[in-house]
Amino acid sequence: MLGRVDDDAAVAAARAGDEAAFATLFERHRRELRVHCYRMLGSFDEAEDLVQETFLHAWKGLGGFEGRSTLRAWLYRIATNACLDALDGRARRVLPHHLTAPSDPSSGPVPRTDIAWLQPFPDRLWEPVEPSEAEPDSAAVAKETIELAFLAAIQHLPPRQRAVLILRDVLGWSSKQAATLLDGSVASVNSALQRARATLREHLPERRLEWAQSPETSEQERAVLRRYMDAVERADLAAVADLLAQEVRTTMPPWPIWFQGRDQVMAALAASWDVGSPDYVGRFRMVPIRANGQPAVASYVRGLDDLAYHAFAIGVLRIEDGHIAEITAFHDTGLFPAFDLPVEHR
Repeated sequence: MLGRVDDDAAVAAARAGDEAAFATLFERHRRELRVHCYRMLGSFDEAEDLVQETFLHAWKGLGGFEGRSTLRAWLYRIATNACLDALDGRARRVLPHHLTAPSDPSSGPVPRTDIAWLQPFPDRLWEPVEPSEAEPDSAAVAKETIELAFLAAIQHLPPRQRAVLILRDVLGWSSKQAATLLDGSVASVNSALQRARATLREHLPERRLEWAQSPETSEQERAVLRRYMDAVERADLAAVADLLAQEVRTTMPPWPIWFQGRDQVMAALAASWDVGSPDYVGRFRMVPIRANGQPAVASYVRGLDDLAYHAFAIGVLRIEDGHIAEITAFHDTGLFPAFDLPVEHR
């Protein structure tokens, strides 16, 4: 109750023109709004932009906030509508394996910048979002609903169904609350949710049909990650092969190629790690990070004539039964600052 009184006082101060008071209120919700926009859009960069747009829209429209809902619900309404506007007419965001059959390791297409690729999300920007006395209304981020598999699956939903599913099944809002936010009826929200759940079941991996709370990263996963990083830095193909699951899948957007199976993956690596090959990439330096609630690495590469290691990719790993089942390496150096990482490593 005290927090609501404090919020009311801050809103009153903001309405009187105190932008700093409103900024303080908004910051309480920035992290969860960023995650919400990311789930809606599948893009970290666009989520950042729309959270800022939400702040500006809310500040300019504060006079229209009458207090019939919580400030949090009002901000979610603004953010959700901004996302729906941004998604209007857009193609869904994808990963390479959503577009084509597995690639031949000898093929070498150029990157595709005309495709809307999914992006990773740094764990450091959502992990602390737990309800607390200071932020009693904030939403805890369920790890499994930010994993890449979930993000890819909800991309198959039309924008409004996506919004309903996130509000109802991810955030736990009631049908009435969701209907109010979306300016719809309870019946329309329930119908959209039913259709969204059916579509989601078609596109989720079988292992994750039920999105029960997944366990935290185990010591076994951390050990696999350490061994993988060490093997890559030593360019030890045999050691890497030993860590890969038989049916491992690797993708590297914005390249539209992907490989399925240990033999195919190793064939592609062998060419890029061979100093005498025209496809030689260089030597790697690996930094452990976390993204989308999964183990991840930031990789840096140093070519034959380089003095330093340069940002190369953000790799998100799925580890199962002590082996790497999937690696999604986002070759986008613009993502490194989001992970609080430099673009050069010496």
